Amino acid sequence: FSPRWPGSDVRRPRGWRAWQNLVSTVEETPDPIPTTIKGTIPSWINGSFLRNGPGKFEFGEDRYTHWFDGMAMMHRFHICEGNVTYSSRFLRSDSYVQNSEKNRIVVSEFGTFASPDPCKNIFERFFSRFQIPKATDNAAVNFVKYKGDYYVSTETNYMRRVDPQSLETKEKVDWTQYVAVNSATAHPHYDREGATYNMGNSYGRDGSFYNIIRVPPPEEKEGEEDSAELNGAEVICSIPATEPRKPSYYHSFVMSENYIVFVEQPIKLDLIRFLLYRIMGKSFNQIMVWDPQCDTIFHLVNRHTGKSQVRYYAGPMFTLHQINAFEDNGFLIMDMCCGDDGEFIGDFTLENLRNETGEKMDKFYNSLCRTLPRRYVLPLTVDEDTPLDQNLVTLPNCTATAKQTKPGEVFMTHEELHSDELLQYGGLEFPHINYDKYNGRPYRYFYSCGFGHVFSDSLLKMDVHTKELKVWRYPGLYPSEPVFVASPKATEEDDGVVLSVIITPREDKSTFLLVLDAKTFTELGRAEVPVNIPYGFHGVFNEMG
Repeated sequence: FSPRWPGSDVRRPRGWRAWQNLVSTVEETPDPIPTTIKGTIPSWINGSFLRNGPGKFEFGEDRYTHWFDGMAMMHRFHICEGNVTYSSRFLRSDSYVQNSEKNRIVVSEFGTFASPDPCKNIFERFFSRFQIPKATDNAAVNFVKYKGDYYVSTETNYMRRVDPQSLETKEKVDWTQYVAVNSATAHPHYDREGATYNMGNSYGRDGSFYNIIRVPPPEEKEGEEDSAELNGAEVICSIPATEPRKPSYYHSFVMSENYIVFVEQPIKLDLIRFLLYRIMGKSFNQIMVWDPQCDTIFHLVNRHTGKSQVRYYAGPMFTLHQINAFEDNGFLIMDMCCGDDGEFIGDFTLENLRNETGEKMDKFYNSLCRTLPRRYVLPLTVDEDTPLDQNLVTLPNCTATAKQTKPGEVFMTHEELHSDELLQYGGLEFPHINYDKYNGRPYRYFYSCGFGHVFSDSLLKMDVHTKELKVWRYPGLYPSEPVFVASPKATEEDDGVVLSVIITPREDKSTFLLVLDAKTFTELGRAEVPVNIPYGFHGVFNEMG
């Protein structure tokens, strides 16, 4: 099938003009307010569902260009004994504070270039273009955890520590003060000993490197100091970029019990173009280049030794989010959300998302690549005795292949991890599993958003053994990333609930938190909150409340 949306499949929902409300500025709700419960919220759920995403898209007369640029807004649904309260706060990042003080955009973001200070003369403004801009600390992507503390994160070298109960903004943390990286992802992984793993780029005279970072488990804080503490962070492996001046863009990475896999994909960051575009006053997203002539390279690293040996290849594809990875009988099995055309990231401009006509919105939608679940299988025992040009994958009922094409290099093809039924719901993204129990281990279920149009319009539960789907979808309702919460005495993988914030752009102030039974994928209850919430990115459940 074509990787792009067939025009005949377009199902434009009634009330499509309301989609603009999904990417509009809203007010914060700093003090918790009650919600209206319909149905039943299980009494055993005790904690806070934390969400992050853009919530302010202009300052004064200045408007952001790209969806990712909006100022970070944190949301908290606190659940206790069947009741739910809601609160939200803008992250008081340096970017937010400086923009607010000037009432204009003075800090550049992913897709918006901040114009020079009008108080400078023409020569000062020109030469300021040659200075390397300071990275933004507008951490609007995810809530992450290091050594027991919560941070909000984006894809620069800055994070912000936050209070998960009050949503108060605390200190800014610079990764470069702990390890030699210029950035880090907003999607770390956690092992069962409490250590956190992440990846970050570094650039220097010797080229570009992808670095695997390990932050050790938390220790008892002396005197319980209320401060960020990433001491002990270390780079356990540095992987040189295949093209030193064009490193790969990546949003996340893969981790199993014993391995980390970095996926070097054909979405490239053109560093020469970056310097030129800075002088020309162009934004960061315009240095990203999709090069379909390049293969995808999978760098396999033993996370205990930091060593990398065999290189694994596949045809050109892109991936933002991985589902899970585990080891089985000498193979590493990786499940990921993948697409075949990586030219889409820069396209999520606010102009495209606020199209004035349904026809324009349909055209934009049809230009987007379909993202579908795939399985790649990496043989772990490749050595000098491994035969060439022979399928090495011997797992039963698996159609993925891996062939050693020359010593130390293995080329792979994937297995489609879905049936044709998924195509009715437009592909999927934002996958989530029973992470605490099954990350890095054999698993059966994952939960995700289905994209029947530009914004997700369904929630999906996928059985990776049978490729069967369970679906929750209603016209006019737009779900956020689903997050699984296990029941206290769970004995089965899907014994628990799935939480998702449902946006209702056609109705004013009628957002609700949806609680689904994870096993049956039917609604247990909802908590309606009289506020407007824009479409966001990622979230976590904080059991500590």
